[in-house]
Amino acid sequence: MRKRIFALLTSLVLSLSLMTGCGETKTSASTGEAASAPATESVATEESETESVSFGADTQAIIDRGVLRVGVKNAVIGFGFQDTLTGEYSGLEISIAEKIAKSLGVDIEFTAVTAATRTELLDAGDIDCVLATFTITEERKNSWDFSTPYYTDYVSVLVETATGIKTLEDLKDKTVGVSSGSTSAKALTKAMIEAGVIDGSSFDADSFDAATWTEGVSFKQYDDYPAISTALSAGEVDAFCVDKSILAIYNTDTRDYIDAKFSPQDYGVATKKGSDFSVYVETLVSTWLSDGTIAGFVAENGLE
Repeated sequence: MRKRIFALLTSLVLSLSLMTGCGETKTSASTGEAASAPATESVATEESETESVSFGADTQAIIDRGVLRVGVKNAVIGFGFQDTLTGEYSGLEISIAEKIAKSLGVDIEFTAVTAATRTELLDAGDIDCVLATFTITEERKNSWDFSTPYYTDYVSVLVETATGIKTLEDLKDKTVGVSSGSTSAKALTKAMIEAGVIDGSSFDADSFDAATWTEGVSFKQYDDYPAISTALSAGEVDAFCVDKSILAIYNTDTRDYIDAKFSPQDYGVATKKGSDFSVYVETLVSTWLSDGTIAGFVAENGLE
């Protein structure tokens, strides 16, 4: 009888021990699954995000190349300026270009352009985009894509103080220096017509050509701004007309602006017409305008 009781007690103890052991094993397994689940979920999320980021062929080509090629000005302080000693670029447009490259995860390569060469290089595929005080116009939109404007400037005129030229009226029958391929000559002519300084009966904004216009004002075109400034000093031209932010670089103690600013100039990032990279750039610029990033760049470069 004692043996039976002992056997029953032993059996009961073993059963309880096994039950307790099984319970611990389940708890351990459950804890292990709970701990590993977040890690698995995190990896899945990261993979999903990576897979969800897809680029068009044009944008992907830049990523595969590893370099974003940008056309910029190299002599416009505040926008695109290259230090002759260090070779380093600085300015609002340089900062925007560098941020675009960073968003793509690629390096950046700057090519100095002028108003006459920027579109040729873009069309030829030598550069991917242009950030070079490139004014957005309806006519230009027919040939290239432009982002939302990242800066708005105005056209003005710089003269040697000694000439006594102070107003649009004083520019009548004068010769004005402008940059080849720019819209400045047309803007000035239109402003003089609207002010009643010249007749302008034959003026046609669509067919206007600075090289042939001689009614009330004439123009000489130059490849770059330093050349126009030199021509102004030498008396080859009576005035220098371009966006005021650019003129500021060439304003000296012997020069003054005329009492007029006109024709708002909206600067945008130019890309190839119909390129998927245009869409990518537009998204970035719009975002940076909204979150104050570009406003910060404007302030950093003293362009408020």
